[in-house]
Amino acid sequence: QVQLVESGGGLVPAGGSLRLSCAASGRTFSSYAMGWFRQAPGKEREFVAGSWGGGSTYYADSVKGRFTISRDNAKNMVYLQMNSLKPEDTAVYYCAAERLKLRVGVHTSADFGSWGQGTQVTVSS
Repeated sequence: QVQLVESGGGLVPAGGSLRLSCAASGRTFSSYAMGWFRQAPGKEREFVAGSWGGGSTYYADSVKGRFTISRDNAKNMVYLQMNSLKPEDTAVYYCAAERLKLRVGVHTSADFGSWGQGTQVTVSS
């Protein structure tokens, strides 16, 4: 298992930007699939973006073109740059990691074995 700690959440007006960071422990970070999920009140946790060890990335349709996931394997960090934020992006955002090989694409939370504590993102209208 890898330990994950998110940071960077906050309150931002619609149209604004935020950058979330996720610090990961572990010596084999570069081989992990990393994901960002979010959960709004009363809703299920949903996939936002994923970054695979081979360099592939994938995004939910709702954030495509606005969010960018990136990783720095030397620093064991993964980031989520969020631009053109909308009120419907309001949620707790979670960083997730999985050491087993996952296909590139949308995943459910059950596919990832390690989770951070979450960071709140609130977008005001």
